Amino acid sequence: MSLENFNTAERADAVALVKPALDIPRWIDAIVDGRPYRDLDEVAAAAATAAAPFTEAELDAALAHHPRIGEKPQGETAEAALSRKEQPGVDAEAAAALVAGNKAYEQKFDRVYLVRAAGRSAEEILALLQERLGNTPEQELAVVDQQLREIAALRLAGALQS
Repeated sequence: MSLENFNTAERADAVALVKPALDIPRWIDAIVDGRPYRDLDEVAAAAATAAAPFTEAELDAALAHHPRIGEKPQGETAEAALSRKEQPGVDAEAAAALVAGNKAYEQKFDRVYLVRAAGRSAEEILALLQERLGNTPEQELAVVDQQLREIAALRLAGALQS
């Protein structure tokens, strides 16, 4: 859907386009209700700031749609298809390191490790994982919030360019 069509779409159609980018109802409402947008930069700016900050419950609900980094997303949902496009391919060594890192992260924070994978190599993702293991739970919530926003902005822009 083009930006012009998104700006004039029925609310239900606009919600259907936005929801796979980030399934947080308060965020979806803010994006859809913020129409019309002048350009994709304005949409990306709205995606980065709408409904800020997310609550811990909203973050946990949104993370339920995200596969572990390094694992092949399962299913035929829009979210799984987007994740398949975003995650880089990894060799056996990187895959093993991601499995171990995911386990350490989940033990510490009790949620999946989320990082904007688009445009990042497996090595960069692993380095960020190791760095983030040093965060406190409060610091990590802020990082997860930011990562979700970056992912959502990219997904939304992609949907409006196709």
